[in-house]
Formats: sequence, structure tokens, C-alpha cells
Amino acid sequence: MDWNEIDVKSTPLSFINSDDELKKLFINSVVFSDLMQRHEPVRLSHYLENTQYGYTTSSSENGQYRFLRITDIQEGKVNWGTVPYCDCNKPDKYLLAKNDILIARTGGTTGKSFLIKESLNNADFASYLIRLRLKEKVYPGFISLYLNSYLFWTQILELKSGSAQPNVNAEKLKTLLVPKVDPQQQKEIYETVVGIKPHSSYAEIKVLIARSKSNFVKIKRFGIEISHQQALLKQLRQAILQEAVQGKLTEQWRSAHPEVEPASALLERIQAEKARLVKEKRIKKSKPLPPITPDDIPFDFPEGWVWCRLGDVSSKIGSGSTPKGGKDVYVDEGIPFFRSQNIYEDGLRLDDVAYISEEVHAKMSGTQVFPNDVLLNITGGSIGRATHIPGSFLEGNVSQHVSIIRPILFDSIYLHKIILSPFLQKDIYSSTTGAGREGLPKYNLEKFLIPLPSLAEQKAIVEKVESLLAKVNQLEQEAQQNQQHAEQLLQSVLREVMNPVSV
Repeated sequence: MDWNEIDVKSTPLSFINSDDELKKLFINSVVFSDLMQRHEPVRLSHYLENTQYGYTTSSSENGQYRFLRITDIQEGKVNWGTVPYCDCNKPDKYLLAKNDILIARTGGTTGKSFLIKESLNNADFASYLIRLRLKEKVYPGFISLYLNSYLFWTQILELKSGSAQPNVNAEKLKTLLVPKVDPQQQKEIYETVVGIKPHSSYAEIKVLIARSKSNFVKIKRFGIEISHQQALLKQLRQAILQEAVQGKLTEQWRSAHPEVEPASALLERIQAEKARLVKEKRIKKSKPLPPITPDDIPFDFPEGWVWCRLGDVSSKIGSGSTPKGGKDVYVDEGIPFFRSQNIYEDGLRLDDVAYISEEVHAKMSGTQVFPNDVLLNITGGSIGRATHIPGSFLEGNVSQHVSIIRPILFDSIYLHKIILSPFLQKDIYSSTTGAGREGLPKYNLEKFLIPLPSLAEQKAIVEKVESLLAKVNQLEQEAQQNQQHAEQLLQSVLREVMNPVSV
């Protein structure tokens, strides 16, 4: 890897969340990018006496040595009182000493580092860590600053790209590019950067630090404003859906259409149609649902609307299933098999869809999806996410994590909007059962209350909602573009110091 080929970038790091830590990372990045312009680039091995992988064993409550693991390092600190123990038959090989640096070599925190600042005499380290032992005259704080800069992280991400499991080994670490700085300068640079003792000989670095702090504040403020905009747009989206199901968006429409069939007549037709389907044995007779009492009603709605339960107005409510043979029966092309990751509010996402054969599809008749069905995720982290199946849909099946809801004689797009509204989303979350992986039982789904207007007003509500949400979508796209602009600003500030700075 050549220095001129490294494009230093800011990279989101899941274990760095505080503004203070982000600011340090930003400042370190600017300083080390500048140092790379002023000093000869060398490999990290130039500063190392040796590297060592950690000890492979199980931790225990008792033992001769403390046993430091990745999970014991939190927010740049270790609470040694909670670190477990181990017994080690080669303690000298794995003992930690002051100024050792540990680096996570696998998992989501690959590259995360920790400098041992205190003298230890009874602590080993676990196998998912790599110990860097510095040469005697190397100033450890200087290397620690480097390991907490985007100069380091850009190279780490390049090394571990393409791996199914993020990881980095000791030999790769040794090849990373670092500015070659003599020991006395290392100490002075560290003291200048952290503010212990700003050295007058590093006026350029002090200017860079001041400029970096100012730019960071500006970018952070911009980011906060964008986040606030996005939160307001999310609230606006929820408010539109809530007002829709309360009839507030179609007040003028109702005034202009007094002759419309009342919802009570529509409900009677729905119930008659459901009875016919049961009589013809096209659907099974469902268990009676509890009557709706005044205490059940969550809000008022316009005259002419009625409350009903979802099970009373649907010909099918039921989850799919796993095909016999599980993932082994998936094929490269065939009938789509929709799972929870394919269900989104704005439609089906097909980039990660599985496929089953015609033969398997025919054996899963109870899980088949039809045009105008509504699909609802009923387990896991995406519970409550729902999509409407368009009339042009051909065929497909769903997994056990997705429920098919098939309404009778009323607008399925309107039903989709009801499910996404705050009042029903609240019911979905409060109706889940099961420890660990929550699920939404069929009977709980059937009991959900549905505000039912006339069929004509349902269509008017859908038209109004989609018109308003289209404007919200446009504003959200603008906010997303602004967010990308903020990230570009951060990248441009880092790139500014890729050239020598004139003071």
C-alpha cells in the first residue's frame, strides 16, 4: 500500500458514539494526515518490538491471572474489578505490561485499540486480541493517537474488505503506513494534541487543531439540524396517518358527498360475503370475537363510520411457513418466497428474495399471496412493518415470520394505511407474546379494532394520504441529500490537510 494511494475517509465506528470521542478522532486524523506530508512514511513495524496473539482458554471466576477480553474494554477504559480470571501455563508470554497496546483482531470492533497505562503483574489477554509491544524509545501516546485516527481506520478497512468475518492479523498490522517521527518529537506532538503542553515548535499543528475544532463544531451543528429535520418529518408522517384514520383529512370530501353509503351498510355486506365464503367452504369459519365496548374505543371519528374487528372483515389472517427442507429447497429462480427482510412500507424489496420451485409452491397453498393482500411482519426487530400487494402481482409465498391479511370488500390500501398508523402500531407492539423473539399471535391480530368508513371515503382517504406522503418523501430525500452533504464536508476537511499547510 502506497501513501499516495490512501484516500483518508471518515468512517462510522459503532463503538464511538460520544461527541468528545468523535472530536478526538477528527483532530487526530487531521494532525496525522498533515504529519504524513511532512515526514517520511514507514511501516508500523518500524515502531514495534514484537506482536503477540492472545491466550486461548475459558475465563473463570477464580484463577491466578486476570484475563482481559475485548468485551472488558468499554469507552476506552477497563474496570479491572470485573475482569475474570484464568490459569495460564505460559504466563510470561501473555502477561501485559505498561505501554502495551491491544488491538481487537476480529468481529464488529476489529481495529479497536487500548493502551495499558498502568503497571500490571497479573493480567493476561484473550485470543481475539493482538498485543503490540513498542520499542523502548517509542512514545506510546503518539502511537495511540495514530491508532485513533482515520488514517489508521482507512487502512484497516481496506485490509479487512471482502472478508465475510471482519478480521485483521498481526502481519497485516505491521504493514500499515505511519509517519516516521523521532521519539522526542513524538512526545511533543502528543502533548500538543491532547493539550498537556502545547509546544511552540508545533505552531502548524496548533493551527490545525484549532481549525479542526471549529470545523467539527460546524459540521456537528449541521448534522444536528438535519437529524432534527428528519425527526420532524417522521412525526409529520405519523400525524398524517393518524389523522387519516380519524377522518380528519376528508372533512371537506364528506361535506361534498352526503349521499354516500354509510359504513354500517358496508359492514353488513362484508359480513354477508364472509358468511357466503364460509358456506361454500372457501374459507373456514372463525371463532367469535369479543364485542366492541365503549372502553375499547381509542378515539372519536365522524358520524357514519363504524368500528369493527380485523378478523370480522377479513377472509384470511395467518402466517406463512418454512418450506419442507428449509433453505435447502431454495433455487436460483422460480416462485418468490418472501421473508421479513422483503417487507417494507413502500413495497416489496426483492434484492434479497429467496425462490422456491413450482412443486414446492404448490405444496404451500396456505401461504400463497394474492393481489391486494396486506403482508405484516409479526416477529423480530421489524415487527409491525407492512406492505400492500399491488393488483399486478403474479404469485409468491411467505415465511412464518409474515402474516397475510386478506380484507373482504374494502380497500386494502386503506387497510395498509391503518396498520401503519400510530394507534394500530401501538396495538401491535402491546399484543406481542413470547420470550426472546416476540411474536404476534393470530388471535391478537383478529381482535384489532378497525375504523371503517364507506368504501368511497376509503378511496378518498388513500388519495389524500398518498398526496401528502409524496411531499413528505420529497422532503426526506432532501434531508438525506443534506446528510450526505454533511459527510462530504467532513471528507473535504480531511482532504484539505493532504497538502502542506501554510501558516
